[in-house]
Amino acid sequence: MYKRLSAVLLMMMLLTGCNSDQRILEKLGMVQTASYDLAENDQLKTTISVPVIDPESSERRHLLTAVTDSLKEARVQLSKQIDLRLVSGQLRSVLFGLNLAKEGLADHIDTLLRDPSIALGVQVAVVDGDAGKLLSKTFKPNKDTGTYVNHLLKKESSSNIIPPTTLYEFTREYHDDGIDPIAPMVKDEGDRAGISGIALFQDDRFVMKIPAKDGIIFALLQGDIKQGELSLNLGERNGRKVMVMFSSMMNKRKVSVQHIGDNRFKFTIAASIQGSVLEYTGHEDLTQSEKRHKLEGDVAEYIRDKAQEMVRQLQQNNVDSIGIGQYVRNSLTYKAWKSLDWRKAYPGVEVECRVKVTIKDYGKYM
Repeated sequence: MYKRLSAVLLMMMLLTGCNSDQRILEKLGMVQTASYDLAENDQLKTTISVPVIDPESSERRHLLTAVTDSLKEARVQLSKQIDLRLVSGQLRSVLFGLNLAKEGLADHIDTLLRDPSIALGVQVAVVDGDAGKLLSKTFKPNKDTGTYVNHLLKKESSSNIIPPTTLYEFTREYHDDGIDPIAPMVKDEGDRAGISGIALFQDDRFVMKIPAKDGIIFALLQGDIKQGELSLNLGERNGRKVMVMFSSMMNKRKVSVQHIGDNRFKFTIAASIQGSVLEYTGHEDLTQSEKRHKLEGDVAEYIRDKAQEMVRQLQQNNVDSIGIGQYVRNSLTYKAWKSLDWRKAYPGVEVECRVKVTIKDYGKYM
């Protein structure tokens, strides 16, 4: 008798416990996108997008905004504006306004990482302007701007136009003393949102931007790629502009470091690129190996010059976004690296870019 009574009481306790922990979908506000901007008096403006689950509702999302002194305080204020329980387990991307990125993102990203419900794979992007305004805008026919931007970031990163940056990757590079973090940049372009470039950071502060059109050059400097496209203007020849669309690009990158004196180094990046000529407006007959090799040399020279100019800009702004410091560090002893002021030595590193291009195919009728 007592055993049966004990079993019944135990079942009632278990059921009660389950009931208190249950999460009814209709009562949850699942944050999918969040934006953060610098507000007046150094406060933080937080905007979140919460999808509406009810299929009969004319609204597709809830937009909530709060201006507070901290990110955690913003969560408290936002939860008071909605009759749903806000949860972050479905967060897909976080957008930081440009002014906030210039001040530094480390503290804000650290706060996000401390939330166990937020995945390390959440995408990070910088908005070229006000992130909250971008997230609040509706770009037809997309009814949810957060989802639209998230898909845009994934699509463009798959073709190496921008780097796929997550909370984990940004934090890892921020804490690595041999490389600086990067993030894709998004911009409101009127009737649509677009990728405007790549944000480069010194530590956690935004310093400069690489335009989207040069994103593939940055990808070639940064490492191996398996897919990419590049449109080249090789100038005029015989009164005609020569354009080349180089597609299906694959790159194998090799690097080397030489010590050429006290705290002076030479860094060599060798890129071996293969691809297809999708479009060619020149007069040369590419079926002839001599003419084809000439075009390969022209394309290689174009990429090399662009890469060298990009490296010069990085050094002038003292941002080591391609990780030269990692290779220098690996070539030194621990003691020698720790005694080296890398920020001071980096702008003086001699960097040489070498490019070899092979045209795999050039079309049936060229």
